[in-house]
Amino acid sequence: MDIRGKNALVLGGFGLVGSAVCRELLVHEPARLVVASLKKSESDQAIAELKTAFPNSKTKFLPAWGDIFVRAEWQSEETPPRANILADPAKRKVLINDIVDELNEEILSASQLHRIIMGTAEGLDGQPAHIVVDAINTSTGVAYQNIFAAARKLQSEIAKGSPETSWEDEIEQLLAALYIPQLVRHIQIMHESMLQAGTQAYVKVGTSGTGGMGLNIPYTHGEEKPSRVLMSKAALAGAQSLLTFLMARTPGGPTVVKEFKPTALIAWKEIGYGKISRGGKDFMLYDCPPEQALPLNEANLAPSGDFGAATGKAMQAVYINTGENGLFAAGDFAAITSYGQMEFVTPEEIAFNVVREIMGGNTGRDIVAALDSAVMGPSFRAGTLRDSALRRLRELSAEHGESVAFEILGPPRMSKLMFEAYLLKQEYANKMANALADTPQQMAAKLEARIGSDAKMRQEIISVGLPILLSDGKRILRGPLVKSENAYRGWVDLTPENMAQWQQRLEGIRAMVKAELNGGSSSQHDRSYSSVRDWADDDRFEIGEMAGWVAINEDMGRRGKQ
Repeated sequence: MDIRGKNALVLGGFGLVGSAVCRELLVHEPARLVVASLKKSESDQAIAELKTAFPNSKTKFLPAWGDIFVRAEWQSEETPPRANILADPAKRKVLINDIVDELNEEILSASQLHRIIMGTAEGLDGQPAHIVVDAINTSTGVAYQNIFAAARKLQSEIAKGSPETSWEDEIEQLLAALYIPQLVRHIQIMHESMLQAGTQAYVKVGTSGTGGMGLNIPYTHGEEKPSRVLMSKAALAGAQSLLTFLMARTPGGPTVVKEFKPTALIAWKEIGYGKISRGGKDFMLYDCPPEQALPLNEANLAPSGDFGAATGKAMQAVYINTGENGLFAAGDFAAITSYGQMEFVTPEEIAFNVVREIMGGNTGRDIVAALDSAVMGPSFRAGTLRDSALRRLRELSAEHGESVAFEILGPPRMSKLMFEAYLLKQEYANKMANALADTPQQMAAKLEARIGSDAKMRQEIISVGLPILLSDGKRILRGPLVKSENAYRGWVDLTPENMAQWQQRLEGIRAMVKAELNGGSSSQHDRSYSSVRDWADDDRFEIGEMAGWVAINEDMGRRGKQ
C-alpha cells in the first residue's frame, strides 16, 4: 500500500525499533505520524528528535503516551500506572474484570490502546490510524509481571495462616498477573479497534523471547537457568504470533497483517559515559573493605539487607544503550554479541523490512507468511472422503433417526440453528418452498405443535443445554443446563420473528442455488450447497450446510484462507 498521505501510528515509538520505523516511514511522507510511548517525556523527546532529523517534513507529528494495557482514565504522564492500580482495591477489581470479562463496548471504549488507534486519546486530533506498527515488546511487559513470584507469595501467606492476611488482596494480585487472559484481551482490543478505525495495515515487531538462543541461553536477567520467566516470555511471544496469524486470516480486518521476529540482540541507540541506571534508578555505590569482612553464615547471605557502607555516589562508566535491554558495559556487549552467542541485528534493518512489507514488498522475513506456507490446510483427499462420510451418516440416520447437534461443536448458536433447521425440515417435508408458502405466524404455530408432539427431539434439545422459546416469546422449555443467555446466542426460537428470519435465509439459499445452476458450468462458483454439487435444482434442507451458510453470510465467519 502507499504510505504517502496515510495516518501512521507507531506503538513503542521511543524505543530502538520504534524510532527506526518512524524514520523509515517519514521517508514516504505519511500525512500524520503518531509516536506512542509509555511516558509523555519519551514521546515528546521522540517527536523532537524526528523533527530535528526531518526539518522539512510535511508530516504532522503527534505524541501519544500511556500504558496501552489499562484504561485511559488511569494514565500518568511519567509514572507507569500499573503499581498504583494494583495498590487500589477498587481499581484492581476493575482491572481484573477488564481482563477476564467478555469484551464489551464499555471495556473497549475505556482502553487507552483503543483511544490511541481511534485518534481520540489526549493530544490527538480525532483521526484514526490507517497504518499501525506495534514495536512494543508485549511478551516482556506481560511475562515480567512474574506470576511465579505472585504464586510464591500467596503460598507463603497460606503457610503462615495469619488472621491478618487479606486473602482477597492476595488472590486478586495473582489474578491480575495471569498471562494468557491479558494477551487475549490485548489482541481482542487491538483487532476490534482496527476494525472500527478502518486500519489498512498492521505490523507487529515481536520477539523470540531468547534472542534466538535456545533453552540453554546463558543470559537470564538474574533468574535461574533456564529461567521460568524467560520461558514464559518466549511462550507469550509464540502465542502472540499465532494470534496475529489468526488476525491475518480474519476477513474484514487490515489488508496487510505482518509480524517480524528478530532473533538476536537489537542494538544500539547510544554509546557514551555517565551514570548507570536500571528502571529509572541509579546504581548507587557501596563499599565493604577487607577489615569489615563478615562471617560466612546464613544471616550474612541474605539476598538483601543493610550491608555495606553507602558512598553516596552513583556508578558512572562507559556504556552502550541497547534499548529494552538497558545499558550494557563494554564487557557485557562483547560477551552477548560474540560469535555463537546472541550476536545482534540493527533496528534500521528491522525498520527497512517493516516498511518494505507495508508497501507490498516481499522480504521473506514475515512470520505470518512463514506460518501460512508451513501449516497444513484442507486437503483434496479429505474433501473426497467428506462425501463418503456424509453418505454413511445419512444411511445410519435413515435407520436410527437423524442426529442434529450435540452442543459439543459450540457455540450454542450453531446448535440452535441446526435444531431450528431440523424442525423446519421435518414440518415441511424437506422442502423449502413449503416453508415459504406459510406466514411466519403459521410456521411458529406448527413448529410449537411439533415440539409438543416430538418428545424425543424436545428432550434432545433441552438436554444439551438449549432452552426452547415458545411462539409467544414469553415461555420457555428447559432442562437442567442453559448454555446461553438469550435466544440469538443459543435458544431454539419458535417466535414468528425468528420464522420470518428463517424465511429470508431460505430465500437467500434458494437464490444462491439457482444462480449457481444458471450461471453456466464453469468453476467460478464455490458450489458448496449439496444440491448444486449434485447439479440438481431441488430445495431440500441440508441442516449442517444451512448452519454454515448462516455462519458465512450473517455472522461473518467465513474461513479467511481458502
